[in-house]
Amino acid sequence: MHRPGAEAWLSMSAQDLHRSVTRLASEISERLGDPDGYVLVGIVTGGGHLAQRLADAIAHAEGRRPRVGTLDITLYRDDLYTGLERPTLGETAIPFEISGRTVVLVDDVLFTGRTVRAALDEIMDYGRPARVQLAVLVDRGHRELPIAADYVGREIGTGKRDRVVVHLVEDGSEQDGVRVHRAEGGR
Repeated sequence: MHRPGAEAWLSMSAQDLHRSVTRLASEISERLGDPDGYVLVGIVTGGGHLAQRLADAIAHAEGRRPRVGTLDITLYRDDLYTGLERPTLGETAIPFEISGRTVVLVDDVLFTGRTVRAALDEIMDYGRPARVQLAVLVDRGHRELPIAADYVGREIGTGKRDRVVVHLVEDGSEQDGVRVHRAEGGR
């Protein structure tokens, strides 16, 4: 995880993360309207937890909760056979029709865009959405593909070799937060 000598700092506290999720939920509600008209699909694992939190925040504000699914992109990754060490499969659970609906993909960190590309490939196996939008907690830049988020919690400037780690209590962390681990040798 964190290598000795590498610099790390807290980029988002638990309060910052909560505020970002609340703001993202508000933006999604404003743009998309009725929660029955769209679905949230979280990319496993962090995106799955964030999609649930967004749905809860939308339900709190709107009185209705959008449907939530999860998407495990492991088998759709472009590095599955070329460098991924011991892939572990998560669960894809989309218990509703997506054809003709707006799908909001949810992920914790947007980096190169390759995870989102894999998610788009997989989502099309489940139907033909009317449109797909992307909500991320953190956009750290360094895109390798022409992908941009529609909803961003926070942009964080990082070096390409740095690591951004989102801590969520649902994943077993003591508290929520986002840490940036600076790669040795700086940016």
